[in-house]
Amino acid sequence: MTKGNGKKPPGPKGLPLLGLVFEIRKDPLGTLQRMAREFGDAVTFSVLGKDRVLLNRPEYIQQLLLLQHGKLHKSALTKMAVQPLLGDGLLISEGDFWRQQRRLAQPAFHKSRVNDYEPTMVECALAQTRRWRDGETRNMAEEMMQLTLEVAVQTLFGTSLAGESEKIGRSMTFLMRHYLRRARTPWRIPEAWPTPANRIAKHDREYLDSLVYRIIEERKKETRPRKDLLSMLMAAMNEDGSRMTAKQLRDETMTLFLAGHETTALALGWTWYLLGENPQAEAKLHQELDTTLHGNPATVADLERLPYLHAVVRESLRLYPPAYMMARANVTPVAIGEYEIPAGTTILSSQWVTHRDARYFEEPEAFRPERWLDGLEERLAGGTYYPFGDGPRRCIGQGFALLEIALAIAAIAQKFRFTLTADARIEVEPLITLRPRYGIPMRIQAR
Repeated sequence: MTKGNGKKPPGPKGLPLLGLVFEIRKDPLGTLQRMAREFGDAVTFSVLGKDRVLLNRPEYIQQLLLLQHGKLHKSALTKMAVQPLLGDGLLISEGDFWRQQRRLAQPAFHKSRVNDYEPTMVECALAQTRRWRDGETRNMAEEMMQLTLEVAVQTLFGTSLAGESEKIGRSMTFLMRHYLRRARTPWRIPEAWPTPANRIAKHDREYLDSLVYRIIEERKKETRPRKDLLSMLMAAMNEDGSRMTAKQLRDETMTLFLAGHETTALALGWTWYLLGENPQAEAKLHQELDTTLHGNPATVADLERLPYLHAVVRESLRLYPPAYMMARANVTPVAIGEYEIPAGTTILSSQWVTHRDARYFEEPEAFRPERWLDGLEERLAGGTYYPFGDGPRRCIGQGFALLEIALAIAAIAQKFRFTLTADARIEVEPLITLRPRYGIPMRIQAR
């Protein structure tokens, strides 16, 4: 790392006091991309009188997420947007408490454990397809939310929440929009005030809490051992012999339950959209699946023989990373490259921006799975491609998510193909995750 020389990264001036608040609210992704193109590898911009720094160079991003992570905490914006729903789970907690919780949860995500969930993942995907009929139109964003929710509840809780998926999805979408909107505005109505939005948020939050707490309490009364994730979290023990409190269990379970199934569903939904818009890539995927699997569901062992499937997944995560931005706040001054960033600054990196940078990806806006077939991922510098984050706080569920995505695509793509409806309006909505604002309506065609 080059020692900073006190320089402040360049950037747009914006409006007095307000800075770029209107540009960020109107088009956050486009604004980030424009700033990166115009001002380079590090950009300073202001929002409501507070400086933000956007890092666009892989070496700088590595400093942010890996090499200097000890000087950085999750940003206030992230906490305001996420903490009311997820509490102090792994996504938000800091310091020794985070390290303790990560250590307790890590065994549940060892590769051997994750691979045990293969039958559940495949059966849930096949069950979802049994409701589909040739020629009908389905919102693939919603369909994938239902699929990954069922996988989540079966692998996490060892049970099912039949009939609840639609209500859970509605509650989660409302709460994400509600809390992000509150985090982005300086004029916040107190949550205790009974406005319509606050009442709905309170109701939805209590509904989700009641589901999780009910399952935890039911599990405590059981005598027979289970092998689901919740059982492993409940049995995990600290070095002093203590276990997670009910609140800690709630927070970690809610984080895995909601954040886990949400991001995986989005990855799947965006993949069907990209395949539908790129029939040549879709045909190559179908050919590989047909000749390798012969109509059978994929197993963990089969996945090693499906390189194009893995390339499709990598390319989809490049173009539409469900987690599209990382935000940190430095607790002490940090030197990144030639710049000195004062304490208390929100420092950002954006997968959306870096993954679409022509310096690292030829034809960056094009869906080209082939780019991954010659070892590209191994050649890329750290901080160039990081759909699951990087460093010590890399997503704990990365292996779980990649397995579920691959198995679901293999199971579904052997039976169906999907084409976007003529009236579809595809627009990204960067909430806490990268959602399709109007869904992904697609026509289902049996193969």
